[in-house]
Amino acid sequence: MKHQIYFTPGPSQIYYTVPDHLKSAVKEDVMCISHRGAAFQKIFGQTRSSLKTLLNVPDGYDIYFTSSANEIWERIIQNLVIESSHHFINGSFAKKFYQFAQSYQKSSTHTTVADGQDFEDLSIPEGTELISVTLNETSIGFGFDQNKLKQLREAHPDKLIALDGVSAFPAVGLDLNLVDTAYFSVQKCFGLPAGLGVWVVNERCFQKYEEVKKAGVVTGSYHDLSDLKSNGDKNQTPETPNILGIYLLGKVCEDMLFRGAKMIQNDTIYKATILYQALERSPKFNPFIDQKTTRSKTVIVANCEGGNAAILKALAAKGFVIGKGYGSYKDSHIRIANFPVHSKEQVELICDLIDSF
Repeated sequence: MKHQIYFTPGPSQIYYTVPDHLKSAVKEDVMCISHRGAAFQKIFGQTRSSLKTLLNVPDGYDIYFTSSANEIWERIIQNLVIESSHHFINGSFAKKFYQFAQSYQKSSTHTTVADGQDFEDLSIPEGTELISVTLNETSIGFGFDQNKLKQLREAHPDKLIALDGVSAFPAVGLDLNLVDTAYFSVQKCFGLPAGLGVWVVNERCFQKYEEVKKAGVVTGSYHDLSDLKSNGDKNQTPETPNILGIYLLGKVCEDMLFRGAKMIQNDTIYKATILYQALERSPKFNPFIDQKTTRSKTVIVANCEGGNAAILKALAAKGFVIGKGYGSYKDSHIRIANFPVHSKEQVELICDLIDSF
C-alpha cells in the first residue's frame, strides 16, 4: 500500500518521532507496568512537566488526563456548574458542548451566530457561572479572536472561563492566565493516536468545585475533580489510564520543546498564510471564513466550486489525504490540517497542486 500523508483534521498524521518512541515503549515494557508503580509515576510526572513548559502553564494550574476532550466537556459541566453556563457557538463542536450542558438539565444559555461569522455581542447573562469559548472551531476553520477573550476576562473576572484548545495547542500560542480551565485531545496538533484528553484547571476551579459539592450536585464518579487531584498529587490517575498515550505525549512534548514552541507557532503562521493565498488565487476555491483575523491557522477550510470530489481525488493521487467538510458541508468544503508534523515543503507542494487545479 502506497504511503500517504494525512492532512486530515484529526486523527491526522502522526508526529514523525512517534515510531521511534513506540519502539522505546516496547523495550521499556511501558504497556505492562502498573499505574500504581514508580515507573508510571515517573512517566506521569515527566509528561505533566513537559506539557506545562511547552504550553507555558502558569503557576496555580494543574494538568489531568482523561479519555478524550469530549469527556472533559462532561467533567466541566459536572464539576464546575451548578445552574448555568454560557456558550459562544458558531460551529458544530461549540454547539455540542452546549448540548452536553442541556443533557445535564442546566439552565445554560448561548450566543449563536451563523457559521463562520464573528461574535459582535459579548454580553453574558447575569447568572452565568462559566463561559465557554472555542479557540479553534475545527468544523469550519474559525479562530476565536484572542482580543475578545481578553475582553471577556476583563468584563467578567468573577466567572470561570473554559477554553476548548482542541486543534489549536500548541501550534497557537495563548496566555492561559486569560482562562480558568482549558482542554484538548492529542490526535490533532500533537500528532498522536486518539484516546487521550488533557485537562488544565486552576485554583478557582477547585473553589467552584467545592461550591458545587455543597449545593448537592452530583459531580461524577471516578473522574470527579477531587479524585483527579488526589491521585494527580501522587503522579497517578484514579483508574488504569492510557499509559502508552501519556508516555508518547511526554516524549512528543520533549521533541517539540527541543524544536521550540515559538518556532512551531511561527511555522504554523507561515504555512497557513501560503495555504490561504493559494486558495484565494484559485478560481475553484475560496476560504470559508471571510475575515482574515478569525481564520484558523491550524484547520484551513475552503468552499469548492462544484464540490470537493475532484480535489480530494487529485490530492490523494499525489499522496496527500485532506479532510472533507464537516456535517452539512461534507461535499462542499475541504479541510486541510496545518499541524506541527506537516512540513513547510509538504504544504508548499499542496499549494502548487491547488494552483494547478
